[in-house]
Amino acid sequence: MKEENYHDEQNKNNILKLRKILDTLPSFCKDFFRGIEPYTSTRTRLAYAYDIRLFFEFLHEKNSYCNKMEITEFPLSVLDMVHRTDIEEYLDYMSLYQKDGKDITNEERGKARKLSSLRSFYNYYFQNEQIEKNTAALVPLPKRPEKEIIRLEPNEVAILLDQVEDGTKLTKKELEYHKKTKVRDVALLTLLLGTGIRVSECVGLDLQDIDFDTGGIKIRRKGGYEAIVYFGEEVETALLDYLEQREHTIPAEGHENALFLSLQNRRMAVRSVENLVKKYTTRVTPLKKITPHKLRSTYGTELYKETGDIYLVADVLGHKDVNTTRKHYANIDEYRRHQAASALRLREQNPYHNDKPRQ
Repeated sequence: MKEENYHDEQNKNNILKLRKILDTLPSFCKDFFRGIEPYTSTRTRLAYAYDIRLFFEFLHEKNSYCNKMEITEFPLSVLDMVHRTDIEEYLDYMSLYQKDGKDITNEERGKARKLSSLRSFYNYYFQNEQIEKNTAALVPLPKRPEKEIIRLEPNEVAILLDQVEDGTKLTKKELEYHKKTKVRDVALLTLLLGTGIRVSECVGLDLQDIDFDTGGIKIRRKGGYEAIVYFGEEVETALLDYLEQREHTIPAEGHENALFLSLQNRRMAVRSVENLVKKYTTRVTPLKKITPHKLRSTYGTELYKETGDIYLVADVLGHKDVNTTRKHYANIDEYRRHQAASALRLREQNPYHNDKPRQ
C-alpha cells in the first residue's frame, strides 16, 4: 500500500467533513463553498462551515420565523430577514452556549473569527446580487485585546534541549518511553526551534524532503504552496542522529515515507507533537504555557533581534502579509531601541574623569 501524501490526506479528510456539514445546512450554502474554493484551503472552508452552521443553529433556536422549519429548508431570503441586532445577539450568545450538554465559551478572538466567517458568507451573495443587504458588514469586529507574545528566552531554549536529552525531570514511566524517543524528540524540537516551521508542516515532512547538500527542507505552507526552509548546523546534527536511528525502524504500512514516527511506527500527529512539547516545557518553564506555535514565536523573535529585518522574518515564517509579522513582533522594536541607547559611545571613557576636581 503506497502512502498517501500527508497534506493530500488531510485535504481529503477535510473535504469529507465539509460534505457532511453541508448536508445539515440550507442548500444555497453549497454555492458559497463552490465559489470560494479556488482561493481558499480545505481547512479554511471547513472552519467557515463550522461557524456558519453555528449561526444557523442560533437562528433556528432563537428566531420565531426560523424555528418553524428545519435548517436545511431555510431559503436564501432568510439572510435579508436577519437584522444587525440579530447578528449582535448571535455574537453575544457565542460568549457562552451549550452544545451536546457542554458549556462552550468564546472570547473576543473567537467571536471575531465567527463574524469574519459570516461577513465572507454574506459578502458572497451580496456581490453576486442574490441578496439586497450586506447585514454582516454593518457589525463591527469585536476589539481583541493585545496579548503578550509568550516565548522562550535563549537560556530557556538551552535548558529545554538539555532536558530533552537527559530527561532528569521526567517520571519513571516517562523515562521508559524517553529511552526510545530521546533522539527523535531532540531532532523534532531542534527543528521547530531552529526553523520556525509550523507543527503541521513538521509532521507532514517526508524523508525525501530533507536535502543536506543545500541544508534545506521542503515544506507545504498554509494555502498549499511549497517552500524551502534552510537549517543550521545544530539542526543538521540532530536530524542526522535521528535518521541513523530511523534507518533501523520498520514503519507501519503506509507510513514508509514519514520523517517523524510515533512509537507505533506511524506518522506523528499534530496532537502528539503538542503533547510532546507540553511534557518537556512544563518541566522547564512551568509558568509559561508553551505550545509548538510558541516555539515558532521564539524563533521569529530571535531572528528579528538578530537581523532587524521584518520582511526577512515574514518570508521565513511564511506570512503572506508583513503586517501580520509586524503586529506580532512590534514590541521587540522597544527592545531594539533600548539597545540603541548603549550601542554608540561618544568618547572614550577617561579612567581619571571621575577623580578630576570640578572648577
